[in-house]
Amino acid sequence: MKTYNKLVRDLIPQIIEATGQTPVTRNLTDKEYITELKRKLQEETNEYLESGEIMELCDIIEVVYALSEATDVGIDELHLLREKKAEANGKFKQKIYLESVF
Repeated sequence: MKTYNKLVRDLIPQIIEATGQTPVTRNLTDKEYITELKRKLQEETNEYLESGEIMELCDIIEVVYALSEATDVGIDELHLLREKKAEANGKFKQKIYLESVF
């Protein structure tokens, strides 16, 4: 038996069962879910920083979407807020590196 104690994608239990193993799972409370999503965001971010793999960015986006929905901010609203912030502060396209301010 291997212990994981972490949030996984919805189809992972079926994928595990397809290998002949038996997953032990439970459903989280809303509070636990948000906590675990935050932990998953850190995990996926660390994996991307270590590997640089584009699929890790997909995992990060999936977690961000789930966090958005779990905190009653729909994906559409999240995109509108992102656009509003980009309009006010810009994006990162110009590759500006701020060294200091006098």
